[in-house]
Amino acid sequence: MKKILLFAFMLVGFVSASNAQSAPTDTTVNQLVGKYKFAEGSPVAEVTVVLENGVLMMNSQAGSSTLEKSAEDVYVITQFQGTAKFTRDENKKVTGVTILAMGYELVGTKEPVSTVAFSIKKAVLLTPVVK
Repeated sequence: MKKILLFAFMLVGFVSASNAQSAPTDTTVNQLVGKYKFAEGSPVAEVTVVLENGVLMMNSQAGSSTLEKSAEDVYVITQFQGTAKFTRDENKKVTGVTILAMGYELVGTKEPVSTVAFSIKKAVLLTPVVK
C-alpha cells in the first residue's frame, strides 16, 4: 500500500513538473502583445494581441482567435484560416503586422504604449481612500 501511495505521489510530481516546463517562456510572444491599427476603410479597424493564460490571442470586432506559431514572427490565425506576419525594425522591435485572411490583406502598425494611460492608472491606484 505504501509503495502504491508513493508511486501516486511521484506520478503527480512528474506530471506537474512536465506541465511547468512546457509553459511558454518565449519572450518574443510578449513583444507581440499590443494594439495594431489598420488603414481607414479596412474591414477591421484594429486588432489587439493579448496573452491569456499562456495562449496568444488576437481580438477584433470580427471576433477572437488563437495564434499558433508557424515560423519566426509568423502565426496561424486559427479561427479565420489566415496568417499574421509581424514586422520588426532594425532594432528588432515589433512595428506592425500583415494579416492574410479570408481573401483580405491587412497591413497594420503597432500603436505605442500610452504613457499617459499608464500614468493615469498609476495615479488612480496610488490615490489613498479617505473615509
